[in-house]
Amino acid sequence: MNSRLVLEIGDLTQYSVDAIVNAAHESLLGGGGVDGAIHTAAGPELLEACRPLGGCQPGEAKITDGFRLPARKVIHTVGPRWRGGGSGEDEILASCYRRSLALACAHQLTTVAFPAIGTGVFRFPPDRAAKISLRAVVDFLDSEAGEALKRVTMVYFRAETVTVAEQALAELEIQR
Repeated sequence: MNSRLVLEIGDLTQYSVDAIVNAAHESLLGGGGVDGAIHTAAGPELLEACRPLGGCQPGEAKITDGFRLPARKVIHTVGPRWRGGGSGEDEILASCYRRSLALACAHQLTTVAFPAIGTGVFRFPPDRAAKISLRAVVDFLDSEAGEALKRVTMVYFRAETVTVAEQALAELEIQR
């Protein structure tokens, strides 16, 4: 049982946590969806902080300040583009969550909020993404590396996505 995992409907840019995770484009220079909303809410300073980072490869994570966001930090990670499931997409998606949480811990951050990485313009199937993301988060929270994390919030834009995530928790037999 992991009471440190929370599922909510909300606007990720409004979360007052140590870090929010950006479902970023490889360039880290903004884009649509969650990425665009975070860049807009954080202000132009976020773009300037991202420029010297040299982009980010799928499955990796990088960190910046949160600037005008209520979150202190933004962890940028790039999800896989869905290509049918045979191109390593599942492992890349799991890596996004693991590396983001590891980066949070490396920076002594204890509260993190995630979007549903990869399920927007990258077209990862939401039910499959929910199972992969929740398994990766719970496994990390249950590991020695994740002991310092107080709370991980999965912030979904729509009620349907919360329902999909709750079904995934049940199928994975994960209790909160």
